[in-house]
This record gives sequence, C-alpha cells and structure tokens, in this order.
Amino acid sequence: MTLVLSGLTCRRGPRAVIEDIGLVLRPGEFVGLLGPNGAGKTTLLRAALGLLPATGHSSLAALPLRDRARAAAFMPQSRDIAWPMTVEALVSLGRIAHPGSAGAADRAAVDRALEALSIGALRHRPATALSGGEQARVLLARALAQETPLLIADEPTAGLDPAAQIGVMRLFRGLADAGRTVLASLHDLGLAGRHCTRLVLLDRGRIMADGLPRQVLTPANLAHCFGVTAQVAEGPHGLSVQLLDRIEAP
Repeated sequence: MTLVLSGLTCRRGPRAVIEDIGLVLRPGEFVGLLGPNGAGKTTLLRAALGLLPATGHSSLAALPLRDRARAAAFMPQSRDIAWPMTVEALVSLGRIAHPGSAGAADRAAVDRALEALSIGALRHRPATALSGGEQARVLLARALAQETPLLIADEPTAGLDPAAQIGVMRLFRGLADAGRTVLASLHDLGLAGRHCTRLVLLDRGRIMADGLPRQVLTPANLAHCFGVTAQVAEGPHGLSVQLLDRIEAP
C-alpha cells in the first residue's frame, strides 16, 4: 500500500507539533522515523492513522474506518495490557479487521504471527503475567496477525533485549522485501541505519532529512538534531553509527 501525506499539520493549542509534513511511502519500503524526544514522531504516526485531529491530507486517514483497519496495523508506544487473557487470545484480536475470514484462516494468521515473534511457547499463558519485553512482542504479534499491507509501529524495539531488537528489525525488513510498507519510529540510530531502506529525520515537527540511511545519518545532521558528535561508516553489515560525545551549548 502506498501512504501519501501532504501538508499534514497537527497543533496542540497554538503550537504546531508537526507542520507541513509531506511524504510518500511505497510498497517495499521499510522507513525509519527518527528524531529527538519531542520532535513529533508519535504525533506524525497517529495523525497519519487518523487518530489525532490534523489539517492537510493522509491517504490512510481518509479511508472509512473498516477499510482503514484492513489497510494498516498499528503498534502503539504504550505496552499496557489490561485484561488477563491468554497470549493466543490477545493476538487473535488482530483478526477483528477481517470479520468475513474463516476460522481456519484466522488460526493460521495467528500461528504465523506467534512464530514470527518466537512466542509460540507462550500462547496459553496470561499476557499480563509476561515480562515487559514479552508483552511487547505479543502486541507486535497482534499487529502482524492483522496481515495488512501497511504496518505502522511506534518504538517497536523499546523494552526488548538486543537479540529481540535485531529480530524485530529483520522481521520488518523481511515484510518490506515481501512487498509490504513498514513505517516505524526508532531511537536506535545503529539499528535504523543497518536495517531500514529509508530514513526520515524530524526536527521540531518538520522533516529535516529524507533519504537513504547514508544520506540522513550524517555527522552534520546528528549534530544539529541530537546535539552529539558521531562517527558514521559503511561496513560489511551496513551503516555503522558510533556516538562519541554530546555538544555542549556555548
């Protein structure tokens, strides 16, 4: 699915949290959304989904609710699980967007999602009894079970151990390689540089850079947006980003 954003602006009182965002995301892309805290990453994702009032245009938000649920799955930043249902039951909630699908098709989709996140052994355990990292993988599995052409995730690697973080990034890249569109806000610049096909850098609600990882993760951009010095190099495993020091204000 192609996601088109044009002139997307979201305000909190008189202040624009994001302003005049224009992006086109196409099938086959894994786009990492980067920026310092408060740059507007979560607001952009939620406005694109139609979950926040905004001006401008989002091709996703313009869809009727039922069509939107079949077009895009969303993993929010919040990891709260309020009900003590089993992991399998929670992941099955992702199938609500497909009320006409057969039971066997639903079970197969849930099984695929559990396997993709390596949590099949947890399927009969109460989700509320799991660790924070396990709960994060369960919520991501719920989004995967929706089997939509567009996946949007807000900080999907937060709370995961390093191996699980790499696993999620490889999974997202695999989805993109298979023809789906993936948009994820990320904090780990190294993971973003190695696994994403494209990066979008936000600064104070506006797009500062958009392009290939090597075009976006430059020492100059990192100094401007994050206030750090960095060493960036291309290696056999992709782009490597080493943060060296923070830049002290004059």
